[in-house]
This record gives sequence, structure tokens and C-alpha cells, in this order.
Amino acid sequence: MKKLRRRVFMTAGSNTISLGTGRKEFHPKKPRPGLEHYIKEAGQGALAQVSGPDAIDEGVIGNFMAARFNRQGNLAAMMPLVDPKLEYKPLIRVEGACGSGGLALATAVRSILAETAETVLTIGVEVQNTVKAVYGADILAGAGHYASQRKSGHAYFFPSKFSDRACAAYKEFGYDKVREAMARWYERAVLNARKCPKAQEHHNAIEDLFAAGMTKPNPKTFCECINVYDCSKVSDGASAVIFASEEGLKRLGVEKKDAVELLGFGQVVADISKDPESQTQLTTSARAVKQALGMAGLTAADVGMLEVHDCFTIGGLLSLEAAGFCGYGETYDFVREGRTAPDGDIPTNLSGGLVGYGHYTGGTGVRQAADIAMQLSGKPDGQRINVKKPIGLMISMGGNDRTVVSCVFGRAQ
Repeated sequence: MKKLRRRVFMTAGSNTISLGTGRKEFHPKKPRPGLEHYIKEAGQGALAQVSGPDAIDEGVIGNFMAARFNRQGNLAAMMPLVDPKLEYKPLIRVEGACGSGGLALATAVRSILAETAETVLTIGVEVQNTVKAVYGADILAGAGHYASQRKSGHAYFFPSKFSDRACAAYKEFGYDKVREAMARWYERAVLNARKCPKAQEHHNAIEDLFAAGMTKPNPKTFCECINVYDCSKVSDGASAVIFASEEGLKRLGVEKKDAVELLGFGQVVADISKDPESQTQLTTSARAVKQALGMAGLTAADVGMLEVHDCFTIGGLLSLEAAGFCGYGETYDFVREGRTAPDGDIPTNLSGGLVGYGHYTGGTGVRQAADIAMQLSGKPDGQRINVKKPIGLMISMGGNDRTVVSCVFGRAQ
């Protein structure tokens, strides 16, 4: 396994509110902020923590479908909205469906490793509350193979893909066990989100979250094997971080105690036109994690906190196995026993994950990285925990486990 050829650090995590249904500020019939607002807020939040825009060499922005949600392309040219001093610098937009944010991280890291840059401002953004949900579902179907899968697919295309995974899990491991684990995942996501003021589910006041999560799926109104509580919501928002070399950190005026170090990363892409190898496993995610941990020279046992891509509760459950924290079929009991709680074996998705924090698709991977950086440096947006092992692992996934980036970060020394 190749090792990083130079040290790479990440700092200055900045997240906006994840806006959408559930937030008190959200009203579907009133004007809402657009791409420009979110890019500017997240980017300026990162720059405010360093010496300023003069210290930035390059920029990367991850986004999935602004061309359809917002009728806006060429997003790299929107990065100077953060600060005019970014104009005329090398800026690039990357796309990998819901894994676009993860790709933005990988692209920034490669610039540092290639020594074309000592510092890279990295932003992820998506504004999706511009169309009705059923039209949005069609836009998001572009994360699958539209030509071969969309025409015969469900109206709610991606929920149905993960419903198929839940159906397979029910059949193989038993409905009651899997359903209860999915409900526990939802309950934990909201409990964590309630402690994070920027999370979309921060205002969620449902008294019995587990009972809500246990709502029996109804294929007449939604999907066969998942309910609406199993789904991340439609979200608007953005996140930003800054990657830097050791020299870059000095130029940014950031001490190592306020940064994390990238220890390893893996980027794996599977054929979008093929069905998953297994409905009850995330095999592409598992490959990406194996690369990341291998590069870091670590195992899952060394990791102290986890950020996984729970676009649906069943996806979160399967991610725990892909990340190596459970054997095949063991994730359901692992979650039912509360072992992903903040005081559990492996604290997971501490600001709520995609189900609780929200899922601004093209920006989520950057939000996950920002959360790990802030938690390990003791300045999280939400709850602060005593991370027993100062290593964080994340999985950013695009499509149905097609485009995946996994990163391992540790406290900088």
C-alpha cells in the first residue's frame, strides 16, 4: 500500500445550517438563500480561522446537480464570491453524485501531494429545495445509471434502491431484528442532532423516536421496505475545510493543535451500469476503507470516531460492516445494543449524520471531514465527547455504493 509522500493537514472546518423541512427557519413558500449564500458563508467561515485568502493557493468545490436544481453550472467560478482575492487562482469543481464532497477532499489532497499547492480551500455545496420532492427524486436519480435504470424504476428512485437493500436484509437476517436496528439508527441520529444547533433535526420534538422509526413501511404510499424516517431529508447547505502541507499550515497561521493530519485515504469507483455485488453489503465502501486504513497502517480497532454515509438507515448499518467494526450480519445487534452512541464502542455521526444533520448531497463529504476535524480539535458544532482514540474515519458515498472516498484523520502532532 502506497504511503503519503508528504504530510497533509486539514483545518478550519466550517458548516452552515442544514436547511429544509424540520428547521424552524424553513418555509417552502418563502424566499430562501441560494448557492451564492451558502458558498460564501461556508468559505468565509473557514477563511476567518486562518490568516486570510492571500494564503490560499488553490480551491476545489464539490457539487452534484446545481445544473438542474439551480440551473447553474461552472461552480468553480463562484468561489471568488467567498473573497475577491480568490479570483484568478486555480479553482476546480468536481462531481461524484452524493460523494462529490468526498471527491473534493481527494482532489485537494492530491494537489498538496503533487506540490502544486501548499494550501487548498475545499468547499461542498448543494441547494435542493428548489423543486417538489418527486421532481427532486428524478434529478437525484442521475446518481444511478439513468439510461438503463430510471425508466423501469420507482418514482422515488433512490429510496427504492435502499428499500431493496432493506428487503434483502429482512429476508436474510429477520424482519424484527433489522427493523429494530433501523429504528434505533433513526433514534440515535435525532438524539445527536438535537445537540447540534446547525442540524436539520435539531428542532425535532417527536417524543418516542424509536416508535416513529418502527413505523411499518407502506408500499402504497412510499417504498416496500423503508419508511420516511429511514431517509435523510432534502437539504440546502455547504461546508468548507482547508488542506495544507506543513509549510502551508505555517502560512495559514495555524498551530498543529488546531489541525488534524490525514493519515490515509482511499478512492474507489464501481461501474454505475451494474447492480451491487450484494444487496446486504457495501462492497465498494469496504474497498475504499481498506485502502484508507492500509495507507495509514491502522485497523478499525485503532479508530475512535466514525462518520458514515447514512443517506438511509440501512446504509448506515451496512457502513459499519464495510468499515470493519462488525462482521457480516452483526451490525443489527451492534446498533440495537447502542454501541454507536457517544459513549459506546465507536461513537458515530456525532452531529446526527445524514439522517439527523441533513444531506446537502454534494457537500456532505466535506461536512463529515469538518466534523471530524472539529471534534478531534475539541471545537465541535454540537456535542463534544472524550474521544478515547484520537483517530477519525469517514466514508463519503455517491450513488448506490458506486463512487466512494474514505479518509482517516488523526490529531496532528
